[in-house]
Amino acid sequence: MRDDRERLRDILDAIKQIEKYAIYGKDRFIQDELIQTWVVYHLMIIGEAASKMSEQTKQNYHNVP
Repeated sequence: MRDDRERLRDILDAIKQIEKYAIYGKDRFIQDELIQTWVVYHLMIIGEAASKMSEQTKQNYHNVP
């Protein structure tokens, strides 16, 4: 079973992947379905990892959405 550190690492890695394409801007994002899919996929990774954080971590960082 993965621990919170690994999940946080997954979140940070997904953010870095999204940032690779953020430099291209909104217009390119809107025009390129591949970039849209890439971003959505990594947002899903972030959501999945965040949802599986332990209750202790959620309580310790309750101010983080």
